[in-house]
Amino acid sequence: MSAQKARKLAAGNWKMNGIKASLAEATALAEMFPEPKVDILLCPPATLVAPMAAALFGSKVDVGGQDCHMKASGAHTGDISAEMLVDAGADYVILGHSERRADHGETDHIVAEKTIAATMAGLAPVVCVGETLEQREAGETLGVIRKQLSASLPDAVDLEKLVIAYEPVWAIGTGKIPTLEQIAEVHDDMRATLVDRYGDGANGIPLLYGGSVKPGNAAEIFATSNVDGALVGGASLKAADFSGIVKALEEA
Repeated sequence: MSAQKARKLAAGNWKMNGIKASLAEATALAEMFPEPKVDILLCPPATLVAPMAAALFGSKVDVGGQDCHMKASGAHTGDISAEMLVDAGADYVILGHSERRADHGETDHIVAEKTIAATMAGLAPVVCVGETLEQREAGETLGVIRKQLSASLPDAVDLEKLVIAYEPVWAIGTGKIPTLEQIAEVHDDMRATLVDRYGDGANGIPLLYGGSVKPGNAAEIFATSNVDGALVGGASLKAADFSGIVKALEEA
C-alpha cells in the first residue's frame, strides 16, 4: 500500500492587517478559484474572522484565526478561545507563529496546550516551527525543529486536521529565503520525525513552507521535496498576488 499523500494547502496569514474594506480582496480571490485544485485558507485579524466567513460563505476558501487561548473561557481579557473562532466561522487556526513566540513569550508547551484546545473545538491547527538566523548559522536547524515538533505537538492529535508550517524566522518578511536544498532538508527531516512519532498516517500531514514566498518563487518552492504548500504573509493581502501562488500550487 502506498503512503498517504498530503493534501495541498495555500494559506494566507494577514497578520495585523486589514479592515472591513479589505474583504473585497478575499471575495475576489474566491471568485478567481470557484473550483480550486488545492485547499485555500485566509487567516485575517480576529476582528475580520466573522465578516470574512460570512463574505466567503458558499465559496471554496476557508477562514482561520491567527491564535487561540488554551482555555475554553474565563478571565482572560483580550484573548479568544478556539470555540469562539469556530462560532465566528473559522475552520483553522495558526498556532506558535514565531511572532507570537517572540512578542508574547509563547513556549512549545503553550503551543501544545493551544493545539489540544483547537483540536477539541474542531479547528485544524497550523502549527509553526522555525529557527533563528543564529541557530541556522550555528548548524542547529534540524535539532531546533525536531525539539519544537516534539514539544509543540501533543501525543494525541487528529492527523487528518494537523498542518505544520516551517518558517525560518530570518526569512519572514525579509526577502531572504533558504536555498531549495535547505528547504528540502528541513521538510524531509520533519516528515521523517513525524512518521517516527505518529506512524504512516503522518505522511498525510501537509507540510507548508513560509518566509518571503511570492508568485515569482512559488513554483520552485512547491517542486521541492515534501513541500505541500505555503503559509504566506504579505503576498496574501492582495488577491492578485496570492492568486499567483495558488496557481503555482495547483500546477505543482
